[in-house]
Amino acid sequence: MTKRPFYTHPQPGDGRWSNSFDLLFRGLELVTGGQRLHRLSDYEAAIRARGEDPAAYDAYLQAFRHGMPPHGGFAIGLERWVGRLVEATNIREVTLFPRDLHRLTP
Repeated sequence: MTKRPFYTHPQPGDGRWSNSFDLLFRGLELVTGGQRLHRLSDYEAAIRARGEDPAAYDAYLQAFRHGMPPHGGFAIGLERWVGRLVEATNIREVTLFPRDLHRLTP
């Protein structure tokens, strides 16, 4: 749990672990996912446990005040995957609209 975001659901019965996963391909993380917290009190406790103030997350926590069903998901880093497949030296080589200090819009 120490390496996971505050919104990750801990493993029931053993809070050292999380209900989450990472899928690696040739040493690069392509997919990350897992179960997220869904109770407001759990979110507030997780934020406080990291030494932060839940008030700083008020806009995010608004929805949880009205109830949230258990949920989770995953996200794939498509550009990372393509970069590994074509052995690109930089992810910008496979990014449609790469951004840097001199380019902030497409």
